[in-house]
Amino acid sequence: MADDEQSGVEPCSFLTCVTEVAQLLGVGDVTMEPKGQHARYLAHAVRKPLLERASLPEEWFAPLMAAAVHDPDPSFCRWFVEPAVYAFGRRRVMAALVDYLWVGTDAERAGAMRAWYCAHVPLHADRSPAYGPGGVRDPALDETQDIKAAWLEASMQVFAEATDPRLRHRVLQLRDSFSFRRLSDAAVHEKQGQGNPGQGPVSLG
Repeated sequence: MADDEQSGVEPCSFLTCVTEVAQLLGVGDVTMEPKGQHARYLAHAVRKPLLERASLPEEWFAPLMAAAVHDPDPSFCRWFVEPAVYAFGRRRVMAALVDYLWVGTDAERAGAMRAWYCAHVPLHADRSPAYGPGGVRDPALDETQDIKAAWLEASMQVFAEATDPRLRHRVLQLRDSFSFRRLSDAAVHEKQGQGNPGQGPVSLG
């Protein structure tokens, strides 16, 4: 499991988020968990019920994203991201993560970067009934080309602003092309020379 000090995410914050998700699902308290592992056991308890639902209420979206972002372990934040992608669409999930980059704390920005990787999870009709009626899914739910461009811009802004070397390192870990490397370098120079305030949170409207 990820070291909390290294991740920059406080365990109590994750516990608060996953407890809210569990309450929304009606999952009762988890007994017999090892001391200090209550949040992880709650997360395990909600994983299957989330994927088994044919739909998720609108009011569950923000708590799911908060739990994903505050989960300190990059191996497990998928437990919240995946059902959100199935139920609400990859586009909306990724847009929410971009917003965390623009307006979140450094800890939330780091969490959004962990969750961003999970947001690319492949979707299969037999994995969750939320995939779509009769195994047919609206392609607009998962159209992300413009969202990925917004993520790139927000990531470069974070890289230019960050004073924590661990956060800057996470940005660089996500670069997946030579053009991104060039653009990230250019963003640093632009930020230092012009003070560009950036685009701001993504609108899906």
